[in-house]
Amino acid sequence: MQSVRQIAEEIVDREGGYVNDPDDPGGATNFGVTIHTMRRLGLDLDGDGRVTNADVRRLSRDQAVDIFLKHYFEKPRIAELPHPLHATVFDMQVNAGGNAIKILQRLLNKMGIKVSVDGALGPKTLAAAARAMTAAPDHLVDAYGIERRNYYYGLADSRAKSRKYARRRDGGKGGWITRAEEFISPRYRFTDQEHKARVAKWG
Repeated sequence: MQSVRQIAEEIVDREGGYVNDPDDPGGATNFGVTIHTMRRLGLDLDGDGRVTNADVRRLSRDQAVDIFLKHYFEKPRIAELPHPLHATVFDMQVNAGGNAIKILQRLLNKMGIKVSVDGALGPKTLAAAARAMTAAPDHLVDAYGIERRNYYYGLADSRAKSRKYARRRDGGKGGWITRAEEFISPRYRFTDQEHKARVAKWG
């Protein structure tokens, strides 16, 4: 069984190093930690009184792991979810913030377990997630991963500049989709044909 730190280290590996893509609303990012997060946490690593792209570049891998553990796993209470959900919800929390919890809450509602879709893991959502895991222990993680994939496709449907994250230039699955499908059993992953059919309307 993976430790939480191992999961966090895998997330850092998945995120990669420094990037500053003008099409990414997150801005400058290093190991998955955005400049917005560093400003919120006051991480002025060069001591000049400002948090700039230079500070993002200075961020170490170990610092990123620690940030994820404290602010993206422990603080949002992902640790209190059923253990099988930890890796996928943690990964999504890093990638999409509170939308990770909203995706879970919408899934719970689809399963007939009514909770508010507010992006917070309070007692009611935690209890509902435990109930859902008991009801569908062999399917809940896959179902969440499929909802993640749908979320990414939906973002790309509504924002043309984001489509490059869901579809490669050759038409294959982009990083968002392959990331979601890492947490889905192979039998539920889209074939290349299914993916291309899903994105065909993008032109």
